[in-house]
Amino acid sequence: MRARRYPSDLTDQEWQILGPMLPPPACRTPRGGRPELHDRRDVVNAIRYVVSTGIQWRALPCDFPPWSTVYKSFAKWSHAGAWEEIQDRLRTMIRTKMGRCPNPVTVIIDSQSVKGSDTVGALTRGYDAGKCINGRKRHVITDTRGLPVAVLVTPANIQDRDAAKLLFERLHEYQPQVVLSWGDSAYGGELEKWAKDECGLTVVISRRPPGAKGFVLIPRRWVVERTNAWIMKSRRNCRDYERRPDHSEAHITLALLAIMLRRLARGAITPERYPSAAVLAAGA
Repeated sequence: MRARRYPSDLTDQEWQILGPMLPPPACRTPRGGRPELHDRRDVVNAIRYVVSTGIQWRALPCDFPPWSTVYKSFAKWSHAGAWEEIQDRLRTMIRTKMGRCPNPVTVIIDSQSVKGSDTVGALTRGYDAGKCINGRKRHVITDTRGLPVAVLVTPANIQDRDAAKLLFERLHEYQPQVVLSWGDSAYGGELEKWAKDECGLTVVISRRPPGAKGFVLIPRRWVVERTNAWIMKSRRNCRDYERRPDHSEAHITLALLAIMLRRLARGAITPERYPSAAVLAAGA
């Protein structure tokens, strides 16, 4: 294993949390396969380096495993849904340490448009007339503490309410306990009735205070907007470079995983001052 030298490298505490969550090597599965030649921690560190710095895969420093090995591992784990599964497990760990219900019941939804590089094909990009951006749009759902629940990447010309239907259907299948979603005015109108009828989900619109001017912290919405800011701290996410939207979703998830891992490893999580009703009921 190489020595830790970059800010994006995993600490020992972070690796103790993340390592066991990765899919098992092929050689340890019933189907079998060749043993892995490179240390998994080095491969994950290389993936995190790309996400953090925004470099090309082929530009990986020579002290990492070969770029082709790193990219294949990234693509394989992305296709297997490993990053989303790890995201769910870390979110459950953090919520439990905070004294909250392990699975969120209330979520917040928002979107973010980003410019697409020339590597983004015409079939997966579009023009967002409202933001004057040619590229892709990220649709993010978080819990009430800003922890990621679901991510979807679409062409930028896709309306928020249309993408929300796909996300709400996914939530209804994998997170059926979610019954309430906050959002801005783009998620109002027909979507509210559709979500209630098809997914049993109540959509509540959080609006700007009447007469407000300039920047204002809007209740509930600021939480997911902060998560969007966390995503942009990783330079790979400042612009969309991926040919495949699912790889864009993986880069977004990895950026948020780094924050969640750091909080868990440092123990920077304290129980809430006022426990949730579910925790109080369990304690009783």
